[in-house]
Amino acid sequence: MALNEELLKILVCPKCKGEINLNERRDGLICNACSLLYPIIDEIPVMLIEEAKPIVVEKHE
Repeated sequence: MALNEELLKILVCPKCKGEINLNERRDGLICNACSLLYPIIDEIPVMLIEEAKPIVVEKHE
């Protein structure tokens, strides 16, 4: 069972209240504004700021 699309439409980042998107591996939700990844465990998004992992953005020169 996949994460409910309707749920994805209403979820926001708990830190900045901005938009979040499902990552490519479909195992987390990304907030680009905060550079955080909120994990999805057993098909349940864990929307706790203290459980989020920072996203490292590589800069190409």
